[in-house]
Amino acid sequence: MLSKIFTPTITDDGSYTFFSDEFEELFHSHSGAKQEAQYKFIEPCQIKEKTTIKNTIKILDICYGLGYNTATCLETIWAINPNINIELFALENDINVPLQAIDANLLNNFSQSVIEVLTILANHHQIETKTFQGQLLLGDARQTIQTVINQNFQADAIFLDPFSPPKCPQLWTVEFIKLVSQCLAKGGYLATYSCAASVRTALQLTGLKIGATRSIGRRSPSTIANWNGKKLPPLSQQEKEHLQTRAAIPYRDPTLKHTVQNIKERRQKEQEQSPLEPSSHWKKRWSNY
Repeated sequence: MLSKIFTPTITDDGSYTFFSDEFEELFHSHSGAKQEAQYKFIEPCQIKEKTTIKNTIKILDICYGLGYNTATCLETIWAINPNINIELFALENDINVPLQAIDANLLNNFSQSVIEVLTILANHHQIETKTFQGQLLLGDARQTIQTVINQNFQADAIFLDPFSPPKCPQLWTVEFIKLVSQCLAKGGYLATYSCAASVRTALQLTGLKIGATRSIGRRSPSTIANWNGKKLPPLSQQEKEHLQTRAAIPYRDPTLKHTVQNIKERRQKEQEQSPLEPSSHWKKRWSNY
């Protein structure tokens, strides 16, 4: 029996998402759940390009949710090469979300083969066929990421898709992102919808290079990262200056066990003591542009 009931909410591209009472946010932007997966994750990670040159594609989907990012990724790959090998790790804290997405037929605008795979994944948490191996790891991603690391998994694409940093700071900390980065292959890409200066700083502190992808459904761009900095759209001057403000002070969680409140309070104290420019000054400076 499902302990929570999520109500489907239609987005502007006709696809549906859920609203989380716990985090007080939609799982996707109003502009479109399927569109967001395509333009914020699949395209920046160059999934099409990788499918044409690799024999195996490895995907790490963090905060799997309804399954849109994985579904869109599989559909993109199989449209080019239905026989390619795919390995997937998906991390999710609440099994109710993918189960109810399946039960409510929210994935019906995907191909039948994709729906079948995601249905098995939601119900059995793993699937293995001749060309596809997938595991859905349930629980706090700060702990389940260790399973991925222990298997020396090196992803061609990582989709980092938690709720926003103010709502879910535990999955945007320097310490968690360092663990995530251990799972990124040398030629892989990490994509996230967030352009928060704190998130971008955390990515940089792991040694990753960052770029900005086009904005979809909002004014702000998203973020793409890799190890060598090649083929990354550059940050604007405004974005670079944002990284020199107090907003860029990252969230920290040294034990990977701190509460949301602890993590937020720690960052707030660090911001109050910082000699960096307040972000309000930065906003005022750029408000006329």
